[in-house]
Amino acid sequence: MTSTKGLGEIPRPGRVTRDSFPRCEREHYPPDIATRGRHGSLRRGGRPMRRVVLWGRARARARGHERGAAAVEFALIMPILLLLVFGIISYGYMLSFRQAISQAAAEGARAAAVAQRDADQVPAALAALNDALDSYGVTCSGNSLSRNGDPAGSCAVDVATCAGEAASVRCVTVTINYDYDGSPLLPVPGMGIVLPDNLKYSAVARVS
Repeated sequence: MTSTKGLGEIPRPGRVTRDSFPRCEREHYPPDIATRGRHGSLRRGGRPMRRVVLWGRARARARGHERGAAAVEFALIMPILLLLVFGIISYGYMLSFRQAISQAAAEGARAAAVAQRDADQVPAALAALNDALDSYGVTCSGNSLSRNGDPAGSCAVDVATCAGEAASVRCVTVTINYDYDGSPLLPVPGMGIVLPDNLKYSAVARVS
């Protein structure tokens, strides 16, 4: 027969007792929460545990609402963010192209000014101009400017007497007028509001 010495009184089933374990001390559970089951097994009361379960469910629902709100905010902000990013890229590409146009006009005027013969001035200017704009797919043929085979503006190479100079002094003027509104390098919807309609540049060089 097993001795029950030191174990204390074994409570009868259904009797309300004070739990001897620290988890059921007064600061955690009231004395009337720890009870004995029908077979004398110790069990926790339901009220504090129910509060924990309800709190956990409420917190889970709150997290679900937060995730839903974050998804809605992301969906609202993403189009604006993409428009801003592509707008910056498009505007930077336009500035680079404008610099290339100014350089192409200057290179064309310089090439015509140093040509050995008068008949070579215009071809030399066109060759230098097309070489400078080749990376953008833009070419000048005659007085027409095209990009990838589509009309994109006008270009001109004129050799005439320099303004305010003697009749024997001639100057070469290279003019490029690109229709950026009709042929944008990066066709981003809505960017036409902030981008220029035309990119025009002229360069003048005295024939040596």
